[in-house]
Amino acid sequence: MTLATDEELQAQVIDKLHWDDRVNAAHIGVTVDDGKVTLRGTVSSYRSKTIAEEDTKEIEGIAEVINHLQVQYPCTATIPIDEEIASNVANALTWDPDIDANKIDVSVIGGLLTLRGTVDAYWKKFQVQDIGYGITGVIDIINELAVVPTKIPEDEEIARSIENALELNTLVEAEDVNVVVENGRVTLTGFVPNWSAWRAAHNTAIYTKGVIRVVDGLAIRYLEEPEFLTED
Repeated sequence: MTLATDEELQAQVIDKLHWDDRVNAAHIGVTVDDGKVTLRGTVSSYRSKTIAEEDTKEIEGIAEVINHLQVQYPCTATIPIDEEIASNVANALTWDPDIDANKIDVSVIGGLLTLRGTVDAYWKKFQVQDIGYGITGVIDIINELAVVPTKIPEDEEIARSIENALELNTLVEAEDVNVVVENGRVTLTGFVPNWSAWRAAHNTAIYTKGVIRVVDGLAIRYLEEPEFLTED
C-alpha cells in the first residue's frame, strides 16, 4: 500500500464530507499537512461536527484530525434561551438510568454548557456530555465532572483488566499497546494501525471499572507494503 499524498487526502476528505448526507459540507474547509487534517468552518449542530471528524478519521493515511469547526444554528431555527437549555439538559439527564442527575450541576451561558459534580465511572462523564450535545441550543461544553468510583480496584487489577480486554479485541495488536496505571489514571502508549484500532483501545480503557482518567499517547502508524525485488 502506498500512502496518499496530502493533496490526495484532502480530496478524499472533501469527497467524503460531501457524500455524507448528515453533514452539510458547504461551509467546511479542509487542509492537510503531513497527514494531519484540520477542519475549519461552520456546521449546523454538534452532531454534524462530530460526524465530520469521524468521517475524516476513517480515511486511510490520516495521522491526526484537528477539529476547529464551529456550531452555528440556522437563522430559521428557534433557539431556546440559556435557562431553557439548562432545564432541558437537566431533564434529559434524569431519563438516563445510568446517570445520577442529582449529583450533576448544569449551567448555560450563551449556549456554552458547563457540567459540574460527580459521576461514579469514567465513561459516564462522556455519556453526560453526549446527552448535553444532543440538546438544541448547546454549542459547546465545558466538562468539569469529577470521577469518584464507589470502589477503586488496585492499579495492577485495572491494568490487567485492560490488557486482557485488548488481547480479545481483533482490531488491536495488544503487544503494541503499553498500559500504565497510577491511582486509577491510565496512560496508553505505543502505536496502532488505524483509527478504528485507536478507538477500540481507547474505549477499552474508558469502559474498565475503576478508571478515573485516560491519557492518550497512542500513535497511528500506517504500514506501507514492502517492495519485493524480482529477478529479471
